[in-house]
Amino acid sequence: MILESAVLPVRPGQEAAFEAAFGQARHIIAGMPGFLGLELHRGIEQPSEYLLTVRWRTLEDHTEGFRGSPEYQQWKALLHHFYEPFPAVLHHLPVVSMTASGGAA
Repeated sequence: MILESAVLPVRPGQEAAFEAAFGQARHIIAGMPGFLGLELHRGIEQPSEYLLTVRWRTLEDHTEGFRGSPEYQQWKALLHHFYEPFPAVLHHLPVVSMTASGGAA
């Protein structure tokens, strides 16, 4: 499993429109091969900043499959105009996972 992360700097005042557009865009990514799930979190200290994490089966499912697909063009059209500056996207491998009870997940 690969975790994709991106801090999304949404233009101030566009948060509601971004969240509505993301509501549409999430259905696009959810249908992609290798997609395992996502979370979108809104910043507390900086409410126009969002953290997106996406779980992929493999790195290539994201970088080649999703980004090389026609669906990615729809994703871009819905979301990319909200960002200033454009976000950096990083990929991570799991090292440690714990639950609230202290057990390994």
